Amino acid sequence: MEDERQPEPANPAVQERIRNSFDRQGLMGHLGARLGHIGPGRVHILLPSRPEVTQQHGYFHAGATSAIADSAGGYAAFTLFPENTSVLTVEYKINLLAPAEGEHIEAIGQVLKSGRTLTVCQLEVFGVQGTQRSLVATGQQTLIRIHARAEQ
Repeated sequence: MEDERQPEPANPAVQERIRNSFDRQGLMGHLGARLGHIGPGRVHILLPSRPEVTQQHGYFHAGATSAIADSAGGYAAFTLFPENTSVLTVEYKINLLAPAEGEHIEAIGQVLKSGRTLTVCQLEVFGVQGTQRSLVATGQQTLIRIHARAEQ
């Protein structure tokens, strides 16, 4: 579950690497997602509510919820990877616990185990309305560290 303490930030070089990569992600830009906290093994991604990311009942669409969870976990893993490497998702499972609603949703990716090749992350997504936070999705993800590839 979410840690209530203020998480420590990653060093500036790692933050810059994550921000530069995130800015090149077409889907995150298309959805209107933005980075929040970037720390060692932990990344938050926020998605403001707007009609383009909702489903027919006005809740955040499961696809948008899953997409930011996947990216949060991927970037959490990437914070621990050495230079000249990159990250790809191998698999992830997400359980939608409640309709996602609020001013925004916030995905938190947290590394559970970082290995030489595979890394496992915990994924959580919260609906946020003012100061109220509600867990709307949880999951787990496996990522693979690969040699750096030119990003588009």
